[in-house]
Amino acid sequence: MEDNLKLSNPKQTIEIIQKYNFNFKKSFGQNFLIDSHVIDKIVRAAEITKEDNVLEIGPGIGTLTQYLAEAAGRVVAVEIDEKLIPVLGETLAEYDNVEVINEDILKCDIDSIFGGESFKVVANLPYYITTPIIMGLLEGKSHFESITVMIQKEVADRMKAGPGTKEYGALSLAVQYYAEPYLAANVPPNCFIPRPAVGSAVIRLKRLIEPKVSVKDEKLLFGLIRAAFMERRKTLLNAVKNYREMNISKENVEAALTEMGIDTRIRGEALTLEQFAALADKLSD
Repeated sequence: MEDNLKLSNPKQTIEIIQKYNFNFKKSFGQNFLIDSHVIDKIVRAAEITKEDNVLEIGPGIGTLTQYLAEAAGRVVAVEIDEKLIPVLGETLAEYDNVEVINEDILKCDIDSIFGGESFKVVANLPYYITTPIIMGLLEGKSHFESITVMIQKEVADRMKAGPGTKEYGALSLAVQYYAEPYLAANVPPNCFIPRPAVGSAVIRLKRLIEPKVSVKDEKLLFGLIRAAFMERRKTLLNAVKNYREMNISKENVEAALTEMGIDTRIRGEALTLEQFAALADKLSD
């Protein structure tokens, strides 16, 4: 399709919206991309080739989908809003390698879509549901290779943050346990219709073959992480003591930290993922 006829052209987007008398739903967090340069950056960051299966979450009116269809071998777009299905029927009519599924992605059996074959996830994600979708993919057993998504910039910064920064937290550690984050682009509000109130970013999460750290008890590791960041201004000892879901004494944590050569007054926000894993292993012993 010629670029001037694609939905990344604001004129084409407005025409489609008016033709179908489409009303944006705040409950679905709908903001449509209208910048071809940003879409090109997403496709490049995702490293899409004709050998790839692509899962797109929330295609909207099909703006990004058009570019994915031209770059990939197969695209499956999962859209929750049934009112967008006829719109997608028109905007994607010339692409025979695209399938649209009208479902909630959080209720989909994703692996069955591709019959167990590997795939890449690409999406302009609704802000309100970013974390459940990404963590559902990372913690699940589906055969995805990478996740390349447009999300709220603040959340992208948290995903790639390191120890000692204000953005560093439980989300940083959870994402980096499963994947290698790479910030591909910052995107201003004027690249969307309607304009969101905050800046956005494109982040790619390349799935690690094995988790970044080896740990004896994964549940204990993430329990410690949750405890540390529930009350991040407290020392790790006091945060764990106050976290009722963990049946671990302050004395045991203190002894483990001392054995590791770590100051017992340390806050959780100063520990690396490797240190959290080592601490979890000592406590599990």
